[in-house]
Amino acid sequence: MNMRDHPHDESIPLPDVPHADAPHPDVWTGRATNRFQWVLALVGAACMALGVELAVESAWTSGIAPLAMSVVGCIAAGLLVLFGTLAFVHVDLKLDKESLEVRCGHIGLPRRRIPLAHVAGADFVPLVTPRHWGGWGYRWRPEKGTAVVVRRGEGVLLRLWDGHTFTITVDDAESAVRVIRDRLRAGAPGTKP
Repeated sequence: MNMRDHPHDESIPLPDVPHADAPHPDVWTGRATNRFQWVLALVGAACMALGVELAVESAWTSGIAPLAMSVVGCIAAGLLVLFGTLAFVHVDLKLDKESLEVRCGHIGLPRRRIPLAHVAGADFVPLVTPRHWGGWGYRWRPEKGTAVVVRRGEGVLLRLWDGHTFTITVDDAESAVRVIRDRLRAGAPGTKP
């Protein structure tokens, strides 16, 4: 079985023994980036430019309604593609002593904050792909839970006390899982035994 054949929910357990390394920082941060999204952003910008070009340089003789629909359509499509891609160029993961926060893109939206009191456990997932989730972005699938997928690669799978899961693609996911497990083991406020 090659790496592409791994099902999404196949996580690799990490040892529950704390590492002898230096203690974890008060705030752990991680990031995953997808440079391919910039290409898609350029497509969105090109659609917007076409809409502006049509509005400014139009010599159409067929009427104003088709021209207006073309201009509005190109600009709207361009804005949707541009925002949709720039929102998922990267994902930032911030883990402090009380919560985990996920922010997407340059403006930090969409954003999700999960208190550690809501986390039952965390697992390292060696391969998360957009194919497993139906694409890039903020994804939801009834049989898998919720995910933020910005690139193919390693990720963190959070098991929440309410039975849901939340997966995040992030570089150095093993380190993130160790920090989460150490904080849960140390008795983060409100965690269940």
